[in-house]
Amino acid sequence: MAAPTDEPAGESTDESGDEPAVESTRDALIAAGLHCFGHKGFAAASTREIAARAGANVAAIAYHFGGKEGLRAACAETVAARMGGILDPLDPPGADTPAAARAVLDQAIRAVTLFLASAPGVADIAAFLLREITDPGPAFDRIYAETIGPRHAALCRLWGLAAGTDPEAEATRLAVFAMMGQVLYFRIGRPVILRRMDWEDITPDRAAAIADLLAANLHAALDATERTAP
Repeated sequence: MAAPTDEPAGESTDESGDEPAVESTRDALIAAGLHCFGHKGFAAASTREIAARAGANVAAIAYHFGGKEGLRAACAETVAARMGGILDPLDPPGADTPAAARAVLDQAIRAVTLFLASAPGVADIAAFLLREITDPGPAFDRIYAETIGPRHAALCRLWGLAAGTDPEAEATRLAVFAMMGQVLYFRIGRPVILRRMDWEDITPDRAAAIADLLAANLHAALDATERTAP
């Protein structure tokens, strides 16, 4: 672990001279905050523990974020940005036919599955998000307003177009939640999956196989919905 450091007002640089050290410390504190808040909860995670994990002094939290609550908000912003980076490209303006919408949904479920299975830092991102969902507050409100709500609505639009249903019908919204739930289980239930499958890890090849399975489930659900649509 790096020795704890305080940062001057944004003047220092790292050894390469490329990036300000102040940004490196800020990023390290956010990463530590995601881990500690996600695995222990906001109240139980101490600023001393977070700072130690980041290799920084406790004062750096106040310097960069104004305090523990500010760090929590920065963690929420980071989660929203990471999730948005995966989902933003998945509702292109050109997806205006059933076939195009179906293709984008296929792409979305594959991208999110691979992200949740193997992206760097995703375990802490998922833990933080699940903790905030369990005990909603301002951080969750921000993630919902910036990412979950709008992206779910976009996926509903695509589902409705692909299956011939009203995008905002209750059945459509629930179907999209069911699709998302399948993907999320492979993150939430990871310890169970690894033990039952006798795997040490979910490798890229295994993640791709999971994505293939979930994409097949998606198309089967769309086909079934399309057959019963009025």
